[in-house]
Amino acid sequence: MMGPSHALSGAAVWLSGSWALQHFYDYEQSPLALAVGTAVCAGGALLPDLDLSGKVTRNQGGATVARTFGVFSLFIAEVVEKVSLGVYYATKLSRDPKRSNGHRTLTHTIPFTVLVGWGTTTLCARYGKWAVIGILFFMIGLALRGLFDEWAERAGWVIVTLVSAGAASFTAANLPGDRGYPMIGLAVGVGCFVHIIGDMITRAGVPILWPIPIKRRMWTPISLPDSIALRAGGKTEIVVVRTALTVVSVLAAVGLVAPSVLQKFNLDL
Repeated sequence: MMGPSHALSGAAVWLSGSWALQHFYDYEQSPLALAVGTAVCAGGALLPDLDLSGKVTRNQGGATVARTFGVFSLFIAEVVEKVSLGVYYATKLSRDPKRSNGHRTLTHTIPFTVLVGWGTTTLCARYGKWAVIGILFFMIGLALRGLFDEWAERAGWVIVTLVSAGAASFTAANLPGDRGYPMIGLAVGVGCFVHIIGDMITRAGVPILWPIPIKRRMWTPISLPDSIALRAGGKTEIVVVRTALTVVSVLAAVGLVAPSVLQKFNLDL
């Protein structure tokens, strides 16, 4: 799937999950916490594609996420791609093919998803709002780059960076620590997992079962059959999938906001 679809899927899953928690378990979140969770999950749904680097010195190429902060994020993507490729060759078996890059390897696995979610929560708990500001800055930037791809392309990475920094600082100053910090780690992990599922429904697939060996392969790509799998960037993804995700997001958001609005209206009336 393409970057905007990944980001939108992260937002849709977080909003619909939050609606389910509120509707069935009476777990309510403040508007700010809900907005932060949605943005972080949307950003997390782009994070695995940091293994697709571009041309750092020319500030070109790479995945959507790699271009978020210009050459800085492209450099990070370059490092992640090389580490992923290194892990691939360190753990590959006899039937795993040779590769020239690390895309759709380490960062597209369940262990990576768990590690990132746990690591985010640990950093927030240990270093408090300084860690929260840094994590929110990065994740909000990814969310902006994915959800508003055309605007971000026109505005440029400097504007995206400034908006992300401002939003992160404001949020960290107002987000309660007792429920906000753990939810940030959860949102990152959920976003990464949603990304993996999104790539599984494409023809290339992902090695979601790593590190379980299958028929002398450690990095077996798992995907839908070609007859029903999506073509990344095709009309089905752009028109059907994105429309469905948008509808889910809007309906979930309305479901979350409507009860409090109606209650306030009745009280005022």
